[in-house]
Amino acid sequence: MTTTLQRRLFTAEEYHKMAESGILPEKGVELLCGEIIDMSPIGSKHAAVVDRLNRLLGNRLPADYILRVQSPIRTDGQSEPEPDLAVLTFREDFYAGGLPTPADVGLLIEVSGRSLAYDREVKIPHYAGSGIPECWLVDLEADRIERYRQPVSGKYREVDVFDRSATLASESLGIEVEVEQVLPHLA
Repeated sequence: MTTTLQRRLFTAEEYHKMAESGILPEKGVELLCGEIIDMSPIGSKHAAVVDRLNRLLGNRLPADYILRVQSPIRTDGQSEPEPDLAVLTFREDFYAGGLPTPADVGLLIEVSGRSLAYDREVKIPHYAGSGIPECWLVDLEADRIERYRQPVSGKYREVDVFDRSATLASESLGIEVEVEQVLPHLA
């Protein structure tokens, strides 16, 4: 006789109630597809790249966008991933009235070292399935940036890889970033 184990998936509302009651730590977890996921600790290289991107993008984005760092977005009723950076459509309340949804997102960026497989195999497809128009994956191990665009049926139709000598553009946001400025000391 075999026993089938049932997994307990959580809604975003249940996730927030657990956080409010102190069951969950304030940092280090995210909700994705109903599962509470432990996030990898952020190392110095990861943090430096997030800070570099924050500065580079913050100086280049038009005024009708908000740049958020390591904050959740609600992609559906069972998912609140926390990308490293999110470029959001500007709102007067800065989303105090509710988390941003995929319709608010122009670009998501994940910086990946130890979390590379999870980010590439789980989060990026989740973002595509949610209709996020563009994602960048900063691969700290390979010293490059992957750009994902044109989401269709849980996959991105267009995937491009940029090494440190390249210039990466987001046509929808009207910005360019030289990869060397993001990854100057990681090789």
